[in-house]
Amino acid sequence: MADASAEPSAAQGIPWAEVFRKAPGSALLATGLGSGLLPKAPGTWGSLLAVLLAEGLYRWSGLAGVLGLAAVSTLLGVPSAGRVAALRGRKDPSEVVIDEVAGQAVALCLLLAALPASASDPLRWGLAALAFGLFRFFDIAKPGWIDRLQALPGGWGVMADDLLAGLFAGILAASAAFLLT
Repeated sequence: MADASAEPSAAQGIPWAEVFRKAPGSALLATGLGSGLLPKAPGTWGSLLAVLLAEGLYRWSGLAGVLGLAAVSTLLGVPSAGRVAALRGRKDPSEVVIDEVAGQAVALCLLLAALPASASDPLRWGLAALAFGLFRFFDIAKPGWIDRLQALPGGWGVMADDLLAGLFAGILAASAAFLLT
């Protein structure tokens, strides 16, 4: 007799292995290189991935690299998140974290644009931690317009709320940078 728990419910759509088989590039991108499949709090893992990618890109090419991360994750995230969500049969599967990568990158762009290049590493990391925390707060609490943006169709409904959360978090983190430098 087959195990009924092995069958996906109608609300879950096809299993992740099948999603990766049908759309490997979209699935890999949408899940933040698989970070969204890690146990517990996938959005936090996706946001952490963005912080690490942004740090590497910032050291390699400065603010332009982090802007590139925000732009590329947004431009590729909309179609990949939409495709994977449709395959899963859910509007915004929690394992899809490209939206967190893009939103966190937006927050870090604004912070780094406001932070003087001469800022010490401890200050920069402290403010990055603040941007991370603020982004996670806005992403989870979804106050006002952030929540309303989830009603957009397809991949835009997945991505837009996190982009606005990143904007709010970035403005606050940049303000802290101005006050502390």
